[in-house]
Amino acid sequence: MAAGSLLALLDDIATILDDVAVMTKVAAKKSAAMADDVSVMTKVAAQKTAGVLGDDLALNAQQVTGVSAEREIPVVWAVAKGSMVNKAILVPAALLISAFAPWAITPLLMIGGAFLCFEGFEKIAHKFLHSDSKDAAEHESHAQANANPAVDLVAFEKDKIKGAVRTDFILSAEIIAITLGTVATASFAQQVAVLTGIAVIMTVGVYGLVAGIVKLDDLGLWLNNKRSAAAKALGTGIINAAPWLMKFLSVAGTAAMFLVGGGILVHGVPALHHAVEGAGAAAGTWPAGALWGGLVSNLLNAVVGIVAGGLVVAVVTAVQKMRGKGAAAH
Repeated sequence: MAAGSLLALLDDIATILDDVAVMTKVAAKKSAAMADDVSVMTKVAAQKTAGVLGDDLALNAQQVTGVSAEREIPVVWAVAKGSMVNKAILVPAALLISAFAPWAITPLLMIGGAFLCFEGFEKIAHKFLHSDSKDAAEHESHAQANANPAVDLVAFEKDKIKGAVRTDFILSAEIIAITLGTVATASFAQQVAVLTGIAVIMTVGVYGLVAGIVKLDDLGLWLNNKRSAAAKALGTGIINAAPWLMKFLSVAGTAAMFLVGGGILVHGVPALHHAVEGAGAAAGTWPAGALWGGLVSNLLNAVVGIVAGGLVVAVVTAVQKMRGKGAAAH
């Protein structure tokens, strides 16, 4: 009897272990599938937020302008920490919206898209309607601040950092809103994984690149001091290329703002979305159809972005003028 009971017990244990092995395999497969889904959604979200990323790079690199060379990296690091705090606020807020007010995701995306278009159009308007004298005066004041021992450089740096962190909050909100729209139908765990992943990747990516960009001139000068003719030539090339890189990032960031912002607005209006899709499909019948189809769709998204940006700038300008007249009357 005892032997029979022992054998039965061992058989039960073997059955349980077999069941555990099967459930472990199933769980592992589900975890792998979830990891693949998270990876795919993260890639899609990263692509959709690339427009904000380009402008974020140029804007943050410009924010550091005027800080003394030895303080550039500490300032970038301080702004990066502020950016992580921003995202530590925005990610839980986005998850709460997704859990309790999912209907708000599309309106928030539309607002974010309109703001992107507004920023892009405002940058173009500023470029063509204002002279460079204000920018030159600002650069001159930064240089004087660094050269004048009477100026409190700690306070100067704090102002630069506060301004950069405020700007980062807006751009981070846009990134999180676009990402939330990408994972709106995913499970809560996937939303947490993708939003957290994008927050970390974007922060490390942006501020790592910003640190590299602001130190390009130092690298060029270091190479220029080498004896090798090749090193000197490379150093001169880097120094000459650095301003052009900044200009390229600024232009690419502005163009991407219209593409991304316009695309968000187009997707939010079903009739407009179908019209753009139809035009892209029609262009897809041309030779090299896939190329033309994508190009036409993107160009139409950009046109919508430019028009929307112009309208928002016009409304904001009109409101500001009305407020100015009201204040003057009082």
